[in-house]
Amino acid sequence: MRLILAHLAQILVAGLGGLLFHSLGVPAAWLSGSAIAVVLWGLTGWAVLMPKALTDLAMLVSGATMGAAVTPAAIAAISRYPASLLLLVIGVVAISAGSAFWLTRVSGWRKDDAVLASVPGALSTVMAVAADRNASVGPIAIVQNMRLFALIALLPSAIVLSGSGVHTGALIGQGLPIESPGSMAFVLLGGLVIGTLLARLNVAAPILLGATLVSTISHATEFASGVIPPVIATMGLVLIGIFIAERFRNLDPATIRPALMAGLSSFAIGMGIAAAFAILASWASGVTFADSLIAFAPGGLEAMTVLALILGLDPLYVGIHHLVRFVGIGLTVPFVVAWLQRRDRPKSRDIIT
Repeated sequence: MRLILAHLAQILVAGLGGLLFHSLGVPAAWLSGSAIAVVLWGLTGWAVLMPKALTDLAMLVSGATMGAAVTPAAIAAISRYPASLLLLVIGVVAISAGSAFWLTRVSGWRKDDAVLASVPGALSTVMAVAADRNASVGPIAIVQNMRLFALIALLPSAIVLSGSGVHTGALIGQGLPIESPGSMAFVLLGGLVIGTLLARLNVAAPILLGATLVSTISHATEFASGVIPPVIATMGLVLIGIFIAERFRNLDPATIRPALMAGLSSFAIGMGIAAAFAILASWASGVTFADSLIAFAPGGLEAMTVLALILGLDPLYVGIHHLVRFVGIGLTVPFVVAWLQRRDRPKSRDIIT
């Protein structure tokens, strides 16, 4: 009974941390707020290890939430910008490769850690994979969050200086109904089955990937429709925040400064590559450079789409690009990281210094 109460108290602390960050308007609030709250909670000595059942539940809910964004309307929007989306795919690979090259060759990071830190966007997926694969979660989180905060701080000024016009559009997924209990049960149970099979193949974050696959196919084919209830989706992020915090507690303070320096350099490289591809996409698709810059910026789906709305840009163009990147990262990163770790298996799993 005491252990159950300890878990409930920890979940409550995580939820309050997420709520605080959400009220302050912090990007990825429920994920980062819950993780930081539980790290601080760990300093009291009252923190407990998250049971596997809760971890699997968090992965299932997050995967189902991600796949629910792939609606027929979103697929139809993809067909409007084929050249731009092709450039996006190439750009994501170039951004990840350029940043990872710097982190491995200059900062001395392991390849799997460097890839996870360099992947632009999909923070919840990247951090879930990092925690699941026992990667260096602390430095990866520092680099990823620093990139997101830098984008939020710097991009608005860059857009204003570019003199962009005002557009109209609709948020992807806006107004979708809540998914029915039957559809949600099918996605979650199907994700659990597929995830169990993927686990036997040693795929990173198999439950997360399984739920993403089942949810994506179900919503794209209209077998299922609607979004995961916000309360459940938020709880999934809070639980992943707890899962991440368990790895974050062991972060050596001496690693923070080199991680920040590596992150600044990685961000500069990634943003430079993103801007180059944004120029090409603006020319190929006939959109403004401001629209393409926000669409290609290495940030999160929610943050960049909301930023587009605030700046009077086209949220449909921006949103569909970040959606494609978000789902693509979720479906490919687990396989890439598993492959890299199999190659590096003889090496030690030391934290980055």
